[in-house]
Amino acid sequence: QVQLAESGGGLVQSGGSLRLSCAFWGSSFSSYLMGWYRQTPGNERELVARITPGASTSYADFVEARFTISRDHSKNMVYLQMSSLRPEDTAVYYCYASNLMAPRDYWGQGTQVTVSS
Repeated sequence: QVQLAESGGGLVQSGGSLRLSCAFWGSSFSSYLMGWYRQTPGNERELVARITPGASTSYADFVEARFTISRDHSKNMVYLQMSSLRPEDTAVYYCYASNLMAPRDYWGQGTQVTVSS
């Protein structure tokens, strides 16, 4: 069984930075594809960034090189460093874990990011 716990959200001014953290509780962290999604009220959850077990990364177009996803296998942690934040980045951010050998995908409870103009 896998559990994910996000932290690091909060209120920041436009142009500011935040680092989100996701703690992975369970086994075989190094074999999981990890990702960050976000969701605003009334909208679908959308992919922000993901990182493979081998640390290859991919980002949504709207990121525009402002965010960096990383992982630390020694700590079972995933991070999302966000800079040049915009009001439209306001959302609940969710950590995600996926593994073809696992019975299902896993989600954290989410952390709120609010960017004021």
